[in-house]
Amino acid sequence: MVNKPPVKILIVFLSLLCSIPKTNAQKTIPIPHKSCAVKISFINTIKGTALVLDSMEYTNPFNETYAVSRLKYYISNITLNSSQKHYAETDSYHLIDAADSSSLHFNFNAAANTYNSISFMVGVDSIKNVSGAQSGALDPANGMFWTWNSGYIMFKLEGRSPASTIFNQRIEYHIGGFDGANNVVRVITIPLPSSLKLDAGKNSEIIIAADLDQLWHGSNELKIAETPATMSPGFLSKKIADNYNRMFSVKEIKIF
Repeated sequence: MVNKPPVKILIVFLSLLCSIPKTNAQKTIPIPHKSCAVKISFINTIKGTALVLDSMEYTNPFNETYAVSRLKYYISNITLNSSQKHYAETDSYHLIDAADSSSLHFNFNAAANTYNSISFMVGVDSIKNVSGAQSGALDPANGMFWTWNSGYIMFKLEGRSPASTIFNQRIEYHIGGFDGANNVVRVITIPLPSSLKLDAGKNSEIIIAADLDQLWHGSNELKIAETPATMSPGFLSKKIADNYNRMFSVKEIKIF
């Protein structure tokens, strides 16, 4: 006859069995999303010197003097690039206004990674141009919108020059057009001077210089005496937009 263990012993054994902690394999361990704060800063310059509105006169490559009273342009669709993956900022639309220092820098979070270049559009993509009334940077109240047919002004430069042949020696370049042959949106990709390694818990800043001197002689020549103004989509606006490609460079990267 087999002796059965006392009921009390069985109860104690089962209690001990239930109290044994579960192994890690049985646990759900959350994997944290690693993201890093990135600051993008723009510096508007002319031949390496910081742009001063209204009071400073400059000379373009054709020996024409001019002063700048207003400078605005859109930077959108910012992407950090690496050899394996890319990180695109969400809802990426920024209006750079030389008269508003707060508009010259902005922040977003990017995935931890090592990046070797940065890309962005100068202008506003066609979807936003035909999406009705917008807000924030794309608000028509910012003075950078024509009509629903012509869309946004991607780049605006105003000032004066003795070389100008229009009233009050004005210069006015309002560059726009998003459709077909009149598209002036340009995608800029700039190599980073050294790889940008984003680590969780660290902040970084990419400082981008926009040299307005390149506007006059980038891919095409722009002489004030010949063209003191353009304010509609077309061939001339496209030529000026082609000069964007040489305006921008990464001046410095900071990690802190």
